[in-house]
Amino acid sequence: MASDGKYSDQLNSSSPPSSNSSSSDLWRERILIPTLLAGVAGGGVGLISKHKKTLGLSKISATYASNFAIVTGCYCGAREFVRVSRTGKPDDLLNSVIGGFGSGAILGRLQGGQLGAVRYSVMFAVVGTAVDYATLKLKPAVSKFTEKKDNWLKLPEWSPIRVLDDEAVAAKRAREQQIYRKVHNLNKEES
Repeated sequence: MASDGKYSDQLNSSSPPSSNSSSSDLWRERILIPTLLAGVAGGGVGLISKHKKTLGLSKISATYASNFAIVTGCYCGAREFVRVSRTGKPDDLLNSVIGGFGSGAILGRLQGGQLGAVRYSVMFAVVGTAVDYATLKLKPAVSKFTEKKDNWLKLPEWSPIRVLDDEAVAAKRAREQQIYRKVHNLNKEES
């Protein structure tokens, strides 16, 4: 009965409106974006697949993209379900192991029976946890690059591409307008 009191306290406590937006941001960041990126990566794998000649480039790319997106969506959804159920932190790798094992078992059972469920569950748990671990380790290195907003792309000195200041942009527009007038005057004289 003690758990009933705890549950009723959770129901009666009003959550601030910002918690909904932060949970949807977390959902977008932890499920939707990885799923979309996996779909794009799957399409890229389909572009270089050896089956593109027999099945057609668009069909094989779409197949790979949808399969990658389905697998990633199932894994990320299961991982987040486990995180919410355990009330754990988003960076807890045990969520990845349990979510990978569960999603692999479901997709493996659909694909290859009981033996497929065992194989897929182990494979999803290992690969998903390895990817999540690598993501956790790479996050600080990537954040160093994104912190520098002014110099995020530095062109070499020999590059013909130049970033123009306001005066240079105004001079460029004046030159373009002169050229435009000259070209249109020539076209009127020819006709």
